[in-house]
Amino acid sequence: MTLNELNTYAPVVVALILSVFAVMAAVWLGRYIAADRTMRASIRQAVRVRRGWKRLAQMAGLSVTDKMPTALASLTTDANKPPKPRVITPALKVKPDRFGVVVRANCLPKVSLEEFQKAIPYLADAWRCARVSVTPDGPGQVVIRGVRIDPLASQAEHVPTGKAPDDLATWHLGVDEYAQPVTVALGNVPGVTIAGLPGYGKTSLINKFICDCAPSPEIQFAVADGKVSAAYEGDYADLMHRLFAFVGDDLEEANALFKRLVKLRRERSASIKDVLGVKNMWKVGPSENWPLTVLIIDEAHTYFRDYKGNDAQTKKLAALASENARLVEDLVKKGRSVGILVILATQKSTGDAIPTFIRDVCPVGLSFAQKTAEASVAALGDDIRNWPDANPVNLQDPTYVGVASMALQGRPGFIRLRTPYVDDAHAAEIAGATAHHTYDPQKLLDYYAASYLDTGVDLDKGDDATPDAV
Repeated sequence: MTLNELNTYAPVVVALILSVFAVMAAVWLGRYIAADRTMRASIRQAVRVRRGWKRLAQMAGLSVTDKMPTALASLTTDANKPPKPRVITPALKVKPDRFGVVVRANCLPKVSLEEFQKAIPYLADAWRCARVSVTPDGPGQVVIRGVRIDPLASQAEHVPTGKAPDDLATWHLGVDEYAQPVTVALGNVPGVTIAGLPGYGKTSLINKFICDCAPSPEIQFAVADGKVSAAYEGDYADLMHRLFAFVGDDLEEANALFKRLVKLRRERSASIKDVLGVKNMWKVGPSENWPLTVLIIDEAHTYFRDYKGNDAQTKKLAALASENARLVEDLVKKGRSVGILVILATQKSTGDAIPTFIRDVCPVGLSFAQKTAEASVAALGDDIRNWPDANPVNLQDPTYVGVASMALQGRPGFIRLRTPYVDDAHAAEIAGATAHHTYDPQKLLDYYAASYLDTGVDLDKGDDATPDAV
């Protein structure tokens, strides 16, 4: 290409490059204008992170000096004058969100995960973050999470989508202190315990679970609520249409429900191999004909209380409480493989509230605010003493209503998480819209399993009518 041709095309190339930059700037400006005040602050924070990174990295010890000259430097430098060494800093990709920034960086020789973690205090100060974490993101990569707004101190509300979840075996609890999603795998989990002072979020967390799962016919719920005598009095009144069974604080009614579910457990155990072709339901997952059956026992201490006294009424209550504990123990210890999950909520999950032979079999445990270290240890285990920052005794401030501590599967120690609140109106709307999915699992078993075992015919492939809904 001649010099004249170059002079002819150069303005066009420059114009194209400027046009590209103009479009990028317009897109960025449009996103900034469309964002709300909180998101705009995060966008500005992301700009500061990018702009000041090279200088900050060198000051924080996150850079290396490369004394080996590049090929171009070797060719262009005077032979009598050695080329200057290069200072290399990790490359960054910065993404803003409502709470702060998510930064992905590459590691360098002598600048690895450990060096990034040591620099956390400097990064938090420079980026004006309330909290910063550094975690691995694959070989040679790290994720730096900086939160400008503390997620634990920010109230959160959840609006159910009304759509069936992709995976019933995953419970979406909320976000941790770095605004990262917290989930619990429920597959092959026999029981969950939830502890905490009254009014700090136990029932709200359970309501969210019901609302999120209600659009799926592959899950059914029964509730024993020890706080009330009738359903219309309590926290589950708006969800009644999506429950196949409900009892209040009457021990005899609760006993009848627990017996009913133990019968279901025994008959499922007897027929699972013939109906599902496996010994463990979780190998094939829940289905409409064999739904995951969730028993929720709220204020569990109501049903297991150790009654003392010699009068006839007290002896009767003591016998019922003892049998209730035995029945729930059966469900927790033997119901996992046949698709029965027990969720127990109480204020203090000490042995007098939830018998230890039940509590200690439940692998998942959460605790909202607690008043004493004893209550924290009962809810989360003795190891919580080694993680004082996550101890639920520190969550008694009203700011932390809805915040819980737990040991998360696959992560060391304990985390704190913010659970969102579901408005009663949304819960009632979801329950009404999904009421047609409510079936008694025992009726389903009687219909499908009994007919299958009697005739050897797979009813799912026939035209037979389905059983009536509850």
